Amino acid sequence: GKTMFEALDAIVPPSRPTGKPLRLPLQDVYKIGGIGTVPVGRVETGVIKPGMLATFAPVNVTTEVKSVEMHHESLPEAGPGDNVGFNVKNVSVKDIRRGNVASDSKNDPAKEAKTFTAQVIVMNHPGEIGNGYSPVLDCHTAHIACKFTELKEKIDRRSGKKMEDFPKKIKSGDAAIVLMTPSKPMCVETFSEYPPLGRFAVRDMRQTVAVGVIKAVDKSEATGKTTKSAAKAGKK
Repeated sequence: GKTMFEALDAIVPPSRPTGKPLRLPLQDVYKIGGIGTVPVGRVETGVIKPGMLATFAPVNVTTEVKSVEMHHESLPEAGPGDNVGFNVKNVSVKDIRRGNVASDSKNDPAKEAKTFTAQVIVMNHPGEIGNGYSPVLDCHTAHIACKFTELKEKIDRRSGKKMEDFPKKIKSGDAAIVLMTPSKPMCVETFSEYPPLGRFAVRDMRQTVAVGVIKAVDKSEATGKTTKSAAKAGKK
């Protein structure tokens, strides 16, 4: 057999998702005198660098990234796991907020999710959940009420096999495929493409009553606002 060291050497470090398009959920947005608007958050996938044209979803605002900073040092780029602040031009603090997602306007830009389909497992809900239930979802940094628009199927939570079409109710221990509708604009992704933006907790009665992974997203194709600096930078 292998020695312990050979076994340890054989463990491949997890690949950091730098090759994917940028997804950076905002934790906060600051207004800093003399600099301007500085969104802050952790890069989940891809890289962010100065000169990039960033699109914020679901607000659909595109602007140029002027600088990227971590611990008060300017960076040529930041990647997955980095907590960064970045300066954006011509965007006010009122335009973007926590829960918005920054992305690269030229590489699969993030969009608003009109509806999404998720596999939900009910953990500890005291009653039953049916169509119309509207708890708060915590997904990346967003905290938004979403309606269980339609319980599509009840599934076996271990095998994933379908047990029942359009169940009336689900309760603790059940798993289901659910069509969900955010109560206000929200940006989410499928778990298969962008894992950190594709899983969520369902919060109700001050506890986590269910967890879910997103299987499909119906994205809004609305055209957004491009700032002057983005238009200029785009022509370069």
